[in-house]
Amino acid sequence: MWVLMYVFSYSVSPIATSDRAEWRLLPTVIFQEFTSEDRCQSAKAKLEGSLKDAGTRLKSALDELKLIGTAGPKDIIVAYNVECLPK
Repeated sequence: MWVLMYVFSYSVSPIATSDRAEWRLLPTVIFQEFTSEDRCQSAKAKLEGSLKDAGTRLKSALDELKLIGTAGPKDIIVAYNVECLPK
């Protein structure tokens, strides 16, 4: 058995929101079991590909917000890690 571990976290600058508290990472951790390493690696590749595409779309949207003075890419931290691990 293999386990796909996916960790995604983000934080929004307090300047970019009405919440004036400090930066807070909001992590999500997901585990999914696979019967083989090949299936796990395939799922990992697809997940990483979709995350890269999402990052590009997010950056584009943030650049638009920056133009109107609301927020920009510097106001959001997005991080992720995807690993296949033997169980």
